[in-house]
Amino acid sequence: MRATNMRATPPAPRRGTQCRVSLGRPLETAGDTPPERKVLDIRGLIAHEWVEARGGSERVAAAIADAFEHTDFVVPWNNAPERLRGHVVRESWLAGSRLRNHKALSALVLPAVWRSLVPKDAEYDWVIASSHLFSHHVRLRGVSRHQPKFVYVHSPARYIWNPELDPRGASILARAVSVLLKPIDRMRAGEARSIAANSNYVRDRVLRAWHRDAIVIHPPVDVDRIAAVADWRDRLADSEREVFDALPQTFLLGASRFVAYKQLDVVVRAGEAAGAPVVLAGGGPERATLAALARRASVPVVIVDEPSDAMLYALYQRAAVFVFPAVEDFGMMPVEAMAAGTPVVANAVGGARESVVPGVSGVLLNAFDDASLARAVEEARTLDPQRIREHATKFSVDVFQSRIREWVRDAA
Repeated sequence: MRATNMRATPPAPRRGTQCRVSLGRPLETAGDTPPERKVLDIRGLIAHEWVEARGGSERVAAAIADAFEHTDFVVPWNNAPERLRGHVVRESWLAGSRLRNHKALSALVLPAVWRSLVPKDAEYDWVIASSHLFSHHVRLRGVSRHQPKFVYVHSPARYIWNPELDPRGASILARAVSVLLKPIDRMRAGEARSIAANSNYVRDRVLRAWHRDAIVIHPPVDVDRIAAVADWRDRLADSEREVFDALPQTFLLGASRFVAYKQLDVVVRAGEAAGAPVVLAGGGPERATLAALARRASVPVVIVDEPSDAMLYALYQRAAVFVFPAVEDFGMMPVEAMAAGTPVVANAVGGARESVVPGVSGVLLNAFDDASLARAVEEARTLDPQRIREHATKFSVDVFQSRIREWVRDAA
């Protein structure tokens, strides 16, 4: 919805746990209502970078919104309205411009866009920025200008603060622009009443980049949904079941967007080192490169393109080991695999080390040579699936929403 046209239809029934938090204006209550039962009506605002059909940060933003009674969204553009169903969503002028969907180019104007995106007459009791680029630059204006801003950080903008982790920051132009953006970015982060990071790995980067400390609230994973179905194969459409049934009876699984930094080639090497077939699930620009690698591999390698949720969960359940070599801010997919009872071999660098517990839910690797990969796969296969599932419950949506509410309540 454009900024000039707020959604007028009543919100649909909300998902997730509902809770009122004492941050706003009192409701009219009956005279005989006990004081401890009175609640305060609040209206919150979630500022999210943009909304796409696939993406872990959108799931986190939706879970934050569903932790409270009344929340609206502001976004530069919304390419997947179904993901925020039940909420009023306000888009920026970028949604109607040629910059829509051009994330790198739009980054040049987004800091200014965020400063004026919330109307002066919009009344909110707080704003939470769900930030991996510039949404924490948002400000409440006019009647709401004195209300608190909170920032949930998926990552400080990688191409500005950690160009070694993001190829978009490697060019000469990007490095020059980052010199100008860094002081502005740090100043806007300084406006936050409180900051929460999605991992200790990101918390350390927040401290280095923004000179702010943060609490850690790990992101929500649909562990209950995954664990509730004994055999996700039964939930597959006929076309997907045909693909699934043609797969090897056991295999190592790698799943992510098909981009270079996910290091899916390491999953293939792990299969070769362990003498096990490999399944790669996902989609993206590196698909042709991975297909060529699959043809050269010494073990069978099957690519499953753009799996549905049900297909991905079925793959988790059948896989012997989920291999996750990427350096991620947290890594939600390893936790999904654990919810299916599947052990994980992950990179010891990055956020995955906060969910993968050696000897309980998987193996952490500092080196990815063939011998290390083979040993890690062998060790992971010995772990108890039930114990792995129990460990995954620590990252449930309910746990996340409870911690989000506590954070906002205590900081406000």
